[in-house]
Amino acid sequence: MINAKNLNESEFFYGHKACAGCGGSLAVRIALKVLGEKAVAVLPAGCMSAVGFNYPQLAFANNAIISTFAGTASMMTGVLAGLKARGIEDAQVVGFAGDGGTADIGLQALSGAIDRNDNILYICYDNEAYMNTGIQKSSLTPFGARTTTTPAGSNIRGNLRPKKNLFEIIAAHDIPYAATASVGFIQDFINKVEKASKIKGTKFIHVIAPCPTGWGVNTDDTVDVAKEIVESGLWYLAEYENGSFHLNYKPKEFSDVSNYLKRQARFRHLTQEDIAAIEAGRNAKWEKISKDWA
Repeated sequence: MINAKNLNESEFFYGHKACAGCGGSLAVRIALKVLGEKAVAVLPAGCMSAVGFNYPQLAFANNAIISTFAGTASMMTGVLAGLKARGIEDAQVVGFAGDGGTADIGLQALSGAIDRNDNILYICYDNEAYMNTGIQKSSLTPFGARTTTTPAGSNIRGNLRPKKNLFEIIAAHDIPYAATASVGFIQDFINKVEKASKIKGTKFIHVIAPCPTGWGVNTDDTVDVAKEIVESGLWYLAEYENGSFHLNYKPKEFSDVSNYLKRQARFRHLTQEDIAAIEAGRNAKWEKISKDWA
């Protein structure tokens, strides 16, 4: 098992231009250290392609390519076919796409790749908005969050829609392996990337990766906030495998949702009624999880 003591000391994603405290860059860095030099990365338009492909300072030590915004998974299929044509069987094709490029623009291509069961690993680094283009709402933006397209004022209370349940949508394809993760639980993320790399077929990991710029938190609070979202029950660590869901971690007692929300500028407009609604949604979700999942 890979852990902090034996994690690859080589760096495969470095010198990038990401904002200080970027959770997405941490997710990419750790995943590539697990997958190693034979990983071939595909990235659509988004934060990680914007900060990682600044000629002449390519931030990837291994092979990496930018895909169309909608075509991450389909390009991964093409890369896989090209590697096979060259007789390369031991490379891991991995995609890194944000929440908008996955749950919105790229969902059709991802669904198709799962249907073909291509031997690829797709990692969604979820910072809960289109951060690269100005903090616009995506379908993975949570209820109540203020973005540039869901402003908070006297008439509108931020985003009015719940976060899309992407993990269960992907699992509904009967994918060989899917998981949720958080950069606040690095060992859990490492375990899941390593496990996925050893499974044949399409794999999917949905990792929460806070964006200090878009969330309105201190740049040195990224990991702490990524822990708190799990401890508060607003995100869960789970896997789908062999047709079943199971939890990897369940807090003994949920931390205060209000503390998690109010430390972020995007949620500071919320009323007590808003927070109560968020808590009620959390409780309903966990009641379902406790009943239906192992």
